[in-house]
Amino acid sequence: MRRVRTAAFSISGLVLAGFVSAGTAHAEDAGSSQTVRDLALVDSVSWGVNPSTMAVFHTLGREKWLQMQLHPTSNMLPKAVQAQIDGMPVSQKSALDLTTDFDTQSRAANQIVDPDQKAAAQKAVQDGMNDMVRQAATASILRALYSPDQLRERMTWFWFNHFNVHQYKANLRILMGDYEDKAIRSHALGRFRDLLTATLRHPAMIRYLDNADNAVGHINENYAREIMELHTMGVGSGYTQKDVEELARILTGVSIDAKPDNPKLKPQQQPLLLRDGLFEFNPARHDFGDKVLLGDTVKGRGYGEVEEAIAILCKQPATARHVSRQLAIYFAGDTPPSPLVDRMAQTFMRTDGDIASVLDTLFHSPEFVALSGSRFKDPVRYVFSAVRLAYDSKVIVNSAPIQNWLNRLAEGLYNHQTPDGYAMTSSAWNGSGEMMTRFEIARQIGSNSAGLFKAATADAVDQPAFPLLENGLYFSSLHLKLSAPTQTALDKAISPQDWNTLFLSSPEFMQ
Repeated sequence: MRRVRTAAFSISGLVLAGFVSAGTAHAEDAGSSQTVRDLALVDSVSWGVNPSTMAVFHTLGREKWLQMQLHPTSNMLPKAVQAQIDGMPVSQKSALDLTTDFDTQSRAANQIVDPDQKAAAQKAVQDGMNDMVRQAATASILRALYSPDQLRERMTWFWFNHFNVHQYKANLRILMGDYEDKAIRSHALGRFRDLLTATLRHPAMIRYLDNADNAVGHINENYAREIMELHTMGVGSGYTQKDVEELARILTGVSIDAKPDNPKLKPQQQPLLLRDGLFEFNPARHDFGDKVLLGDTVKGRGYGEVEEAIAILCKQPATARHVSRQLAIYFAGDTPPSPLVDRMAQTFMRTDGDIASVLDTLFHSPEFVALSGSRFKDPVRYVFSAVRLAYDSKVIVNSAPIQNWLNRLAEGLYNHQTPDGYAMTSSAWNGSGEMMTRFEIARQIGSNSAGLFKAATADAVDQPAFPLLENGLYFSSLHLKLSAPTQTALDKAISPQDWNTLFLSSPEFMQ
């Protein structure tokens, strides 16, 4: 208990002194300043610096490493990571197959007469869906921790949050993995129009925002409103309620269908039917009247209207600016300078929404260089960066502790209920209660393996593992970022566990 009290006291003093002087490094010579800038770049672009990532950075050089992050050429993962992901049932079946399987189980459970047996069967279905979403979260965490394509993983989280869906609506738990991997990750650094299209066609989005209920004569505006308000143009950007209504009419017929047989249609409608997995465009449910969206006339003709509407939305200057500002907030800070956002928006318009080009503009801007290293970490970034630094390339075998930490910190994966996603501003995450929870988690990560290396089976044995934060990377470069109060607190650590806890609780590591 004496050590715990000492660590807690040291953390309190460190935080009180540290946030005043965070970012003030020991050394001011040119070499040390460049080292700190390199650390800040890698820490910003990735899920957190660690020895292996910095080794690749130094081998390639700053610009080549950055370009490889912006333009990854493969999805190669370490073999131990890929084996874990490939072994999960959620990775072995398509969204259509998973939906068909669980629909079959659910119908069978509902037909059971005996009340106790029926309740047990229904619980088994719910437990199965819960397991699917836990597997999806595990795969996401493993990719974030160990993928060499760190920027793609950071952008996957950003875009999932931008195009947020909530796991506990209907059967979305079984769709989370497919949505993240197929709709989001595959387009995370590509063209924004393709990303928007992929999310629009995915059953998770269609179900979450009720477009499956949107049909001619029974208009549901939920999805149309969120596309304009959150996904593209942004609030107060000039669109009207009439534009929302017109977009909702355009989206009629965009739905979900797990049945193997095509719907019965009139002969003239049959060529207009589109099916792709669970996605369906059903012309019998579509409003074929002409529409006017943002001043452009859209002729009624079927799914082509949806493609035209996406093109109209993506060419809007308001969309370019809204998306650019969200990206700048995510990487640079709560209030990104307007000139920076303007240049990013210009790149968006010039490149037809090429996400990598917009990020290239951001990362090469003097504003980004000046702000790098000062962005307060949200919970996901904090936890991922701590585990990456503590264990580097040693692959965890149990992600449950990480999922629990994120839930405790109120930023659980797939767990934000409303379409706006988690807040990206510092004020949402730096309250006193939040910080105390971080200190507790810092102690768990810094003191032992915290169950990360014990498989989630009854007979599993915890593999020996100890977090090594005071490593070669720390002595060669990380210490240069630390303020005098942080250094003083670390020097007073009474054990390696105490030192780790203090370091992970320091203001510099929070940024």
